[in-house]
Amino acid sequence: MSTKSDHIPRATIERLSVYLQVLENMQRQGIEVISSGPLAKACDVNASQIRKDLTYFGEFGVRGVGYNVRELIQSISRSLGIDHQWNCVLIGVGNLGKALLSHREFGRRGFNIVGAFDCDPFKIGEEFNGLEVVCTRRLKERVADLNVRIGFLTTPPERAQRAANHLVEAGIKGILNYAPARIFVPAEVHVEYVDFFHHLYSLAFNISVDKT
Repeated sequence: MSTKSDHIPRATIERLSVYLQVLENMQRQGIEVISSGPLAKACDVNASQIRKDLTYFGEFGVRGVGYNVRELIQSISRSLGIDHQWNCVLIGVGNLGKALLSHREFGRRGFNIVGAFDCDPFKIGEEFNGLEVVCTRRLKERVADLNVRIGFLTTPPERAQRAANHLVEAGIKGILNYAPARIFVPAEVHVEYVDFFHHLYSLAFNISVDKT
């Protein structure tokens, strides 16, 4: 992917995800063309911010007409690297892990969970949502066979670092960490944290401030 800048602000990437979600909803409603004003309102940003974010990736839209919704979805998907399928594995087949394995939206959006792993001998060999739970020690060979680039980490916090080590050793380049623990990986491995409590703390704080 070629861009006008070697450094795209993280906030821009996060907003692109919002734009994509809003545009997909518009496409489902049958909207074919949208101008920056209504799109900005739906995304809760200003129109100049949308135009600025999109200029990192090229020129979009027609002045006085707006954006073709289908084409903009394709362009943003290409910019985010989600215009193709990604194979993923999951470590930690507990309640949260099972919930994610059942979440069909991952597959619909091109993130295919093709392997489930756990170190619990009572879980190994079980089948869940069409996947057999495999011993984590076999992760490296399975990752190579399945062409996996992304790992979901859903272990208890005390096992998170060990699981992360297994993912790194297997050649995984991106980890989505649901475990309530910080993990340490080489610089070339990208980690994103899904911290439910972070958002709950923010909600609790904001509600408390509103009451004062």
